[in-house]
Amino acid sequence: MHNLFFKRKGTQRLNAKVRKGFSLRPSALSLAFLCVLSILLFFPLPTWAAQTQPERTPLTLELLQERLRTPTLREGNLTVDLQKMVIDLRPENASFRDAFYQLMRKGLGAKPLGLDLSYTLILGDFVGSDLGLRTPLYAQAIASIFTATEQQELERLRLICLESLTNSKDCRSLLGTQSTPSSEIAVFRGVLTLMQTRFNGEMKFSNTFFLQSVDAQGATFLQSTNWVETRFARPVNFSGAKFKQLSNFQGSIFFDKANFKQTQFQELADFQGSIFEKNTNFNQADFKQLAKFNSGQWRDNADFSDVHFANQAQFTKANFNQSLFLTEATFDQAVTFREVEFNQSVNLQGASILNQADFSDARFSTEACLSVPGLTFNSNQAKILGNPGQIGKMFCIPTLQGNENILRNLGQNFRQQQQVADANELEYTKQQLRLIEMSRRLTATNINSATVASLMNLGFSATQAEAIAQRRLIKSFRNSSELLTLADIDLEKYTQLSVDVQRLVARHRLIVGEPLSIIGWLLQAWSWLGLSVLLLLSGYGTNFWLVFGVGGVAIAYFGLLFWLVDRYRRLHPVPIIPTSYETISILISFSVLEFLSLLAIFRNAQQPWLTLGCLLIIIVPIPMVLLIRLYQQGRYHDLMDVSYFTEDGTFRQLRLLIGRLPVIPRNQTFRERYMPLLGDRRWNWLNYYDFSLNNLVKLGFNDIRLRDEHLPGIISALAWYQWSLGLIYITLVLWTLSRTIPGLNLLIYLK
Repeated sequence: MHNLFFKRKGTQRLNAKVRKGFSLRPSALSLAFLCVLSILLFFPLPTWAAQTQPERTPLTLELLQERLRTPTLREGNLTVDLQKMVIDLRPENASFRDAFYQLMRKGLGAKPLGLDLSYTLILGDFVGSDLGLRTPLYAQAIASIFTATEQQELERLRLICLESLTNSKDCRSLLGTQSTPSSEIAVFRGVLTLMQTRFNGEMKFSNTFFLQSVDAQGATFLQSTNWVETRFARPVNFSGAKFKQLSNFQGSIFFDKANFKQTQFQELADFQGSIFEKNTNFNQADFKQLAKFNSGQWRDNADFSDVHFANQAQFTKANFNQSLFLTEATFDQAVTFREVEFNQSVNLQGASILNQADFSDARFSTEACLSVPGLTFNSNQAKILGNPGQIGKMFCIPTLQGNENILRNLGQNFRQQQQVADANELEYTKQQLRLIEMSRRLTATNINSATVASLMNLGFSATQAEAIAQRRLIKSFRNSSELLTLADIDLEKYTQLSVDVQRLVARHRLIVGEPLSIIGWLLQAWSWLGLSVLLLLSGYGTNFWLVFGVGGVAIAYFGLLFWLVDRYRRLHPVPIIPTSYETISILISFSVLEFLSLLAIFRNAQQPWLTLGCLLIIIVPIPMVLLIRLYQQGRYHDLMDVSYFTEDGTFRQLRLLIGRLPVIPRNQTFRERYMPLLGDRRWNWLNYYDFSLNNLVKLGFNDIRLRDEHLPGIISALAWYQWSLGLIYITLVLWTLSRTIPGLNLLIYLK
């Protein structure tokens, strides 16, 4: 009291002097007092108390015997309570250690008792497998030891061995035709609770069958842990556990849920050959060193969201029967998925690949893909590997907005590895997403320009539609979340509307953006049309065989048309028609060419019927109109018995005829050089395909053109129409070649 009185008086004098304007320098003792006072204010005593270790009682043999005789009932299970104790199992305490294992084995084996070691400190190595009931697993010995329920659990193990074909010791004993008494397993029949338990020595639970749950939340393992070929029949919970040294789960089987949420693996984590029958949760786990999941099998979802792999992660030959979640996961070093089988999607949304991700020889089912929206990946520092021509098709991205940089980096990644097909596949995906956005912008209702009636048709009430109309007069909406700024839309109504809005966006009926003018809409529509044609006819310059098929259809089609207008002219008064041999030859050749071309289209196009429809719209209507008009008006001109087509008679060779026009000039010299096609030759029908090839591809075996005298204008128009299409087609061919052949840029020759 006396000291407190003087402290208060001193504080009052100090405050008084400060109020009077004096400047005083506090002493070191005063500073220390203020620091301690600040710590007490910001870190109260209850927090300190929570961080202190619990008081533990040293375990003696007498206390152990008492706890074994009087187990407690917890959640319907009899449990041996060894909470908050210190169990000394070090070599210098060998007599207690041997007696401990003997008593525990006898007590836990007599009946299915649980064991609770929560908040307990275990000194020395803990051989947990010695606590279980050791028994052979061959069928003749099971019935006399286990209950009916426990036999069902062992039967589950038999089924797992049959499905996985694992080569573990217990599986060999279960599947063998002869019993092997040497093959035994330790069976732990009760619940094992290790909440906040601290193991200072090694933890050994190898080749153990847990028939009940294992709860090790927050447990700390300072030395290595051995769970090799351990079987967990019930849920396992290692959330928040800390493995300071090697954690070995090789060949383990988790029949029920496995929870490793926020678990820290500071050394090697070995889960090779492990089988997870139910959901597996590694959410927010931290792997400081190598993580091995080679040959693992996940029958249900595997959740590795927010996991940090500071070192390499290996999943070679693993099998994911359901979805694999790697959302927001971080891979500082290489991650390997070689020969992995994915049956569902792999969610890499928001993940960070900082080194290398290897998907070589991975097998994807028809429903599987690599979902990479928001993926952090820099192609200059990291790489994604995969089978050439296959891995590029496995990426799926829902929208272009926010993912353009990802697609660009992925494309650059594969171009650096000379995997042009995969880079082109990503470019095709990018342009598809771009086309979808353009379609939405053209067809969807813009909330910033829609009428009140249109807004009501989309699901808004009359009051809400009026409020939207008034709000956009002041300021345009930038996104749908700004609807909350309207007084007529409360949180409950906004939640309902936001769901409807998202659904409508998916149906391309509603967008939020700047309104388009008439000219802007027309320009957008023209861009949409051009992009659609490029995607359908060439895969946006990424598929040469698709372009080849499109050209084959057009060449055969126009070749047949030119043969028809030249060889089938009239029936009266003197018939001018082709021979039956020539007719059969042209029809058979046309059918073969069309079949091969259509085969190329249907094997390479993403939407073959749309591709074929687009092509037919380009090549069929105008030529058909010209052809119908030609036969309606008839032909009455001189030189009716002479072919409309002429060939250069000076020499015959394969020529590149980019500058050739379809009609010869009106010059006598050219008329002498170009001679009419001979109709009495059996191979004459080939010339019409040659002329069609000249017009479309600018390449031919002969320089065949139309004559300039007594030529019907419709036939000339038909030739010029194909020649015009040929300019576009040859540009498409060269552009596609430049994108599909590494290091080639043929477009420089067009300058």
